[in-house]
Amino acid sequence: MPVPDTFYCAQQINIPPKLPDILKNFTKAAIRTQPKDLLQWCSAYFNALAKGECLPVKERLEMNVATQKTDTGLTPGLLKILHKQLSPRPACSKEELQMKWKGLCLPTAQLETLLSLGSFDSEVAWMEFFALGCSALGGTLMSSLKHACEILTNDEEGGPARIPFDTFAQLYTYLARLDGDVQQDHIDSFLNSLQPQVAIQDGMIKPVNFIHMDDMDSTPSSCSVFSRTTPGAEQD
Repeated sequence: MPVPDTFYCAQQINIPPKLPDILKNFTKAAIRTQPKDLLQWCSAYFNALAKGECLPVKERLEMNVATQKTDTGLTPGLLKILHKQLSPRPACSKEELQMKWKGLCLPTAQLETLLSLGSFDSEVAWMEFFALGCSALGGTLMSSLKHACEILTNDEEGGPARIPFDTFAQLYTYLARLDGDVQQDHIDSFLNSLQPQVAIQDGMIKPVNFIHMDDMDSTPSSCSVFSRTTPGAEQD
C-alpha cells in the first residue's frame, strides 16, 4: 500500500531563530573571501563555526594585482587569516597547518615549497613560517617585511602599519639568514641603524623607516629564498 503523502504547513516547520543570521554572515564571508573551491571552503567555515574557532574569512575583499601574471595562491588577506588561526601558540603541527591551508583552497605545491625551505619537521614554528609566507608575497627582503608590517599591525588600513621592533628584528634576522647572501655583520648593522627611529616611536617600527633601503631591496638572485618562494619569479 503506497505511503500517503505528508503535508506540512508553515507552522509545523521549525526554523532555528539564529539560522537567518548564520546564513547572512556566511554569505557576506563568502563574498569577501572569494574562495576558489566553495565546497571545500564551506566545510572549513562551518567546521570552525561549530568549534568556536577563528573563521577562514578575509577582513575585506582583495582586488587582483594588475601586474600579476599568474595565480600566486597565497595573498596578504589569506596569510592574515592563517596568522589569526595559528599564531596563538608558538608552534603548530604540520597536520594542522595543512588542514588550515586546505580550508583556504591554497595550492598544496606552494605549501610544500615553504615547508621544505624552512626544513620543518612535524612541528612548525609559526613566526618562521609566517616570515616565509611574507617572502612569497614580497619577492625581496624589504618588501616581504613591509607585508609583514601591514599584516601584523594594529593600525587601521592605510595607517603607518607599526609593529614592535622585536617582532620585526625576529622576522628580518630569520629571512636574512635563510637567504644566505646577507652576512651577520650586515644584519647587526642594519638593525642598529634603525634604533634611533625606533627609540622615538616607543619601540615600534613602520615600513617608511626601512623600505627606502634599496641595497637590501634589489632583485633576488635565482638561488635566493625569495626566488624560490615567489611563484613565477623566474618567468619572463
